[in-house]
Amino acid sequence: MSLQDDIQSTEEEIKKTPYNKATSHHIGKLKAKLARLREDVQKRAAASSSGGGGGYSVTRSGDATVALVGFPSVGKSTLLNKITGAESEVGAYDFTTLDVIPGVLEHKSATIQVLDVPGLVRGAASGRGRGKEVISVVRNSNLVLFLLDVFQTEHYNVLMQELYDAGIRIDQNPPDVTIRKRDRGGVTISSTVDLELPEDLIKTVLGEYKIHNAHVLVRENIDLDQLIDVVMSNRVYIPAVTVINKVDLADETALKASRRRFPNAILISANEERNLEAVKDLIFDALDFIRVYLKPQGEPADMDEPMIISKGATVGTLSGRLHRDFQNKFRYAHVWGHSAKHPGQRVGLDHVLADGDLLTLIIQK
Repeated sequence: MSLQDDIQSTEEEIKKTPYNKATSHHIGKLKAKLARLREDVQKRAAASSSGGGGGYSVTRSGDATVALVGFPSVGKSTLLNKITGAESEVGAYDFTTLDVIPGVLEHKSATIQVLDVPGLVRGAASGRGRGKEVISVVRNSNLVLFLLDVFQTEHYNVLMQELYDAGIRIDQNPPDVTIRKRDRGGVTISSTVDLELPEDLIKTVLGEYKIHNAHVLVRENIDLDQLIDVVMSNRVYIPAVTVINKVDLADETALKASRRRFPNAILISANEERNLEAVKDLIFDALDFIRVYLKPQGEPADMDEPMIISKGATVGTLSGRLHRDFQNKFRYAHVWGHSAKHPGQRVGLDHVLADGDLLTLIIQK
């Protein structure tokens, strides 16, 4: 039996097995097996692509990277060209884009790298249509932009499933669970919340991955799939936004259906450059940027060119972005703004900055 046959038979057995207390252990073992089989497929696909023509090599640049994800011919290349000025080939047929085309979006003082990747198709997580290479690019992005055809919005579910099967968790946070392996003592489980997962089921799943001695600390009520994600320890968690294209071709019925199903999506016409500024704002807001203005010691602050960093970043993060000497020779900093208890507060590298802060770095001479 091939890996794909084994995956299919395991999926079918999961579907036909009703979930209840009596079957929970069996389903837990099946789901753990399925995750392991899918990982084996991805490893083989990666080995095959690295031994053949190679994958896509993209150097990350700018303040963040956004991956345009969608089926072939939904308008990714057109959108990229319109919002960045990149030169990605455009055609009214499938698989126009055969390589990853990078573009740069300059918006609200941020420099954002936008990647037009070949269209994802059903089976991409298993390597179909160079899916493995495409997914590797997505995994290394800071944001996914799903681009849908207004007449085929059902593709969204396929895209989500392919990314999920490839270990990409969209709009989720990593489960607050720690597994510390040890040499002996069996599996012990500590929890700060009431768990719906039985402890013996947790031990069963760990046993499928040959983890027989460990301390498990659970700080949130997780489900079976989240437990498997923690055990696999190779999942990535990426936020996403949705944009629906070709609205210039749609009637009011199709537009209403799209708005009803995707109330937070932006409806655009890339060809007619309709609503593209809203797309830029959507990207910027989803990346959760903050702006910090540098104030050289004894001089006015530079209010024209702020530093763009991620929300939750520290003085140490920003100083490292400027130059390693700012971290190596750092003495202290002064902060004005929302993160400061008082104007000009003296802080260290671990101080968390807020949007609109002014910052003076004091370094050793």
